Amino acid sequence: MQDWTGVLHLDTEERNGRTVAKRVYFQGAFKVMRPIYHDESGQVCYYILNPGGGYLDGDRYQMKISLEKQARLILTTQSATKIYKTPNRHAYQETEIILKEGSCLEYIPDPLIGYRDAKYKQKNIIHMEKGANLLYADIITPGWSPDGDKFSYNSLQLINEIYMENELVVYDHIKLNPALQNMGELGLMEGYSHLGSMIVINEKSNQDFLDMLYQDVDTHTEECKVGLSSLPIQGFTVRVLANNTQTIEKIFSNFHHIISQEWFNKTPSFLRKY
Repeated sequence: MQDWTGVLHLDTEERNGRTVAKRVYFQGAFKVMRPIYHDESGQVCYYILNPGGGYLDGDRYQMKISLEKQARLILTTQSATKIYKTPNRHAYQETEIILKEGSCLEYIPDPLIGYRDAKYKQKNIIHMEKGANLLYADIITPGWSPDGDKFSYNSLQLINEIYMENELVVYDHIKLNPALQNMGELGLMEGYSHLGSMIVINEKSNQDFLDMLYQDVDTHTEECKVGLSSLPIQGFTVRVLANNTQTIEKIFSNFHHIISQEWFNKTPSFLRKY
């Protein structure tokens, strides 16, 4: 396992109208539950588990996920990813995802929580073929602090590189560094404590669809800030600033429902964790 704290490899394929695993391998502090089929669509769902309960000083995690043509996968976590105090070396997670033509990945982990003096870096590298579909969302939240400080973590860094037919089409880099930055400034958290990001890539994405999402956003503007931007390819990205996780989750859930109903004529699965 070299120096990885946890390793997870999951390869999936479509077989007789149902997505199944070609290979599942995990070792160390990474596991997956048995596959779950929430409905009759054939889409499979896997829950990622971290038996250690959280990421500690110098922890390193590796995931490799692949979807063959027409495979449909929901990937989520059993609970929030907790980053604890890392006095010497930052915790690190690296994920490589391969999406073949016609495949669909919904990667919706629970929130990332940074506790006091936490340092964490996450890098997702996604390779897509034309006709592949992606919905990815993450939420950054501050951990509890005895003095009520909203930004007691040291630094949280999230990088997303997305390649379409081997060409880099999306580079998304978030770095929150309260140790060196004034988090209340314009362009950073602007008075909010929680940050949500969503990336959606689908050939059905267009301006009319974004206008539909903007109408839904109008109902939340009093409790958060929301921004939508088109990508260089057919897709869009969403940013949400808020003061609690539930507000971001509600917006993302609404968007997920609209996407599923408009593009796939189905209702998204309820990813119950309790």
